[in-house]
Amino acid sequence: MNDQNQNNTQIIDILNDQTLHYPQKDFLRFRNKILTYEKFSELYLDYASKLNYLNIKKGQIVPTIFPNNHSPIGIWFALMYLGGVWTPINTEFRGGQLIRALNITESETFLIHKQYLNQILNILSELKYLKRIVLFDETDFLKNDKIEYLYFNDLPNNGLPERIINSKSDPSMILFTSGSTGFSKPVEISNGYIVGGAKICSNAFQLNEHDVLYCPFPHYHWDLTIGTVATSIINANTSAISERFSVSKFWDEIKFFEATVFDFMGATLSFLYNQRINKSDADNSVRLAWGAPMPSFKKDFEKRFNLKLLEGYGSTEGGVGIFQQINKKYPIGSCGNASKEFDLKIVNKKGVSIQNGKIGEIVTKPLSDPTLMMNGYYKSPKLTSKVIKNGWYHTGDLGKIDSKGNLYFSGRQNDVIRRRGENISCIEIEDVIISHSSVFEVAAFGLPSRYTEEDVAVAIVFEHGKKVTKKQIVNYCNDKMAKYMIPEHIFFIDKLPKTPTEKIAKDLLKKSYGS
Repeated sequence: MNDQNQNNTQIIDILNDQTLHYPQKDFLRFRNKILTYEKFSELYLDYASKLNYLNIKKGQIVPTIFPNNHSPIGIWFALMYLGGVWTPINTEFRGGQLIRALNITESETFLIHKQYLNQILNILSELKYLKRIVLFDETDFLKNDKIEYLYFNDLPNNGLPERIINSKSDPSMILFTSGSTGFSKPVEISNGYIVGGAKICSNAFQLNEHDVLYCPFPHYHWDLTIGTVATSIINANTSAISERFSVSKFWDEIKFFEATVFDFMGATLSFLYNQRINKSDADNSVRLAWGAPMPSFKKDFEKRFNLKLLEGYGSTEGGVGIFQQINKKYPIGSCGNASKEFDLKIVNKKGVSIQNGKIGEIVTKPLSDPTLMMNGYYKSPKLTSKVIKNGWYHTGDLGKIDSKGNLYFSGRQNDVIRRRGENISCIEIEDVIISHSSVFEVAAFGLPSRYTEEDVAVAIVFEHGKKVTKKQIVNYCNDKMAKYMIPEHIFFIDKLPKTPTEKIAKDLLKKSYGS
């Protein structure tokens, strides 16, 4: 590791240092392209010279919409060089969701891959600020006189201006939350957040010079940008990036990329675990997988695939300040302790700390470096003030801490069903039903009740080839949960609606079954 990078406040500076020391080492691996540290530096500088033609200013927000390839990563670093703020847009956004995201940025310039152009053209009349679209790859379309259209490859090399040096607290990018429980929110992330978060991950994973970090999730998500790309840079590691998560291709990609570390989220471990057992399952290059939530079959998964599973807790807004340590044992259900950079406590509804073992809201705070959490929701001071109070980030999650400082996640505050005076945790219902041998996935949610408040509803996906009746589900629940928790509405479906980061989109379930 290059010790000189420890005082750098921007990840681009650390990248430049690593490029000097390891120019021929692989930095980014894709299925059809490999970029060494030297080649990537040449790429982002070429991008910066082209983007300089667009007169990108310090602090200027530049939204992009791309598939998972080298271009958005190159744009990110090019914009850092120019002092701009990269804002990768979720490729699944459509209609009103996409309109809100782009209008919030107030950006006049938008960089886009041709395969997503129609998503923009369909809402063009609703975009208040857009004046210029820069297309990667040429394509045929009907131009609009109100918008300037440019092809990125045709932009002249306008030369490199003097590098803009930003502070730790200056924004580097804006990431939109997944919107699993409501509108996606624009999270402003500083240079200090990126470097600090990457160092926390690097320490938690105990990365060595040979590690290859594989990520199958989108580049507009924390896991790829900070948890993989930025984290790789800290120790001059390699990032291996997939186009998308695929159960059937997962282990083939691990072998192809020679990956030693990968991340998981949502149901990804369940998908992998429920594949047919193969004698060669343990024959892979992975030593560590990290993410959340941790499944009940953790030990069996580790043994079957010959690797270590590491759980953490955090968010785009608050950073990831809680991680398990690789060589330490934890009680069942614990997601680890606060890192040395973070403070952690549980509070009641009045914001007062409560004793160990009691469930309340999880709140976190960087101990000495406030840039380790978001600057705030972009141009949303009222919304920001609701979640950041006296330097503490109020997560909206429920949990408890034991006497040894282990954190236990208990669900979302707003992931609660209010039924006839009782507050029911959705995760407690889901924990019972998922233990049924025929159930692959389950989501509990509330539906409007004719008796006021809510009824308990669940959507269930069966294990392949298995099936039970609604009555059998109810009977299974009878002995395992309080009567008021037993679902009144049971829906059997083929697939749960998910965000691109594999979180269950419960708002869509409520819309689908609430009428």
